Amino acid sequence: MNIEEYFARISYNDSHKDADLQTLTDVFQHHIRAIPFENLSMHCGETIDLELESTYNKIVRKKRGGWCLESNHLLFWALQELGYDVCILGASSYEPAERAYTAEINHILLKVVIQGNSYIVDAGFGGAYQAWQPLMLISGKDQPQIPGIFRFTEDNGTWYFEKVKRKHHVSEQSAPSTDTPDLGNIRKIYIFTLEPRQINDFQELNTYLQVAPDNLLRKKSICTLQTLEGVYALVGWTFSEMKYNYMEDMDLLQVTTLTDEELEKTLKEKFNIVLENKLLP
Repeated sequence: MNIEEYFARISYNDSHKDADLQTLTDVFQHHIRAIPFENLSMHCGETIDLELESTYNKIVRKKRGGWCLESNHLLFWALQELGYDVCILGASSYEPAERAYTAEINHILLKVVIQGNSYIVDAGFGGAYQAWQPLMLISGKDQPQIPGIFRFTEDNGTWYFEKVKRKHHVSEQSAPSTDTPDLGNIRKIYIFTLEPRQINDFQELNTYLQVAPDNLLRKKSICTLQTLEGVYALVGWTFSEMKYNYMEDMDLLQVTTLTDEELEKTLKEKFNIVLENKLLP
C-alpha cells in the first residue's frame, strides 16, 4: 500500500508536509469526491472483507467505492500515514421509519485531534447527509457548510449528530420523488461516544450487514458520490442529482428512472465504476 497511489486515486496532488486542518480538509474533500459510498458488492455476489489490504485493493486499485466500514477505514490509514492523531469511533444511526437510533453500533467515523482541537471526519455516510469538511467536536454550535447546517449536541457522554434540511425543488421532468423531506426540518443522523475502537470490533457487523435480510443495505443497491455542486445518487434503478443551494435555501433535485443498459453507463460516467460482476439492483 502506498500513499502516493492513494493520492492518485483521489486526484490529490497538493503539498502534504503539515498534518494541519487545511491539509485534512483538502484530502477529505478529494476523498469524498472520488470514492463513492456504495454497497454494490453485496448486489453483485461479492463478499466485503474488512482487511485493510483488501479494502485498499478494491478502492484504490479497482477504483471502486465502499460503505462506511471500508471508506473510513481507508481514510483512517491515509491520515495515519500523514501523521495525524486519528482514532476510529462507533455510531448508531437514526432510522426515520422507526423514529429511533439503532440499538447496536452500525457505523464508523473518525476523530482527528489537531493542536488540541478535536474534529469529526466521516467520509462514509454518503448521500445528502455527507459533510464536506471536518466538523469541530463542539456541543450546540451550528456549523454551516454547503450541504447544510450540521450540529453536535452532547448529553452525558453521548454525542448526537444532526443536519438542518433545506427545501427541495424537484425539476418538472423528474419522476415524482416519494421521500421528499419535510421542509426546514432537523434530520437526526447518528449518536456516538468517544470510546476508541479498532476495525476488528466491526467484523461481526460487517458480516451481519451482508446477510441480514431486513437491513436497508441488503434491500437496496446504493451508490452516491459528492460532486462540486451537490451529490449524485443511484438507488436501485433511480438516479438522482442534487444541486445544493441553487436558489436561496433551496436545493435542486432531478430524478430519473434508468433501464439496465443506462445503469451500467451511469455507473461509469457519473461514478467512474466498472463492475466485474453483474449488478442485480
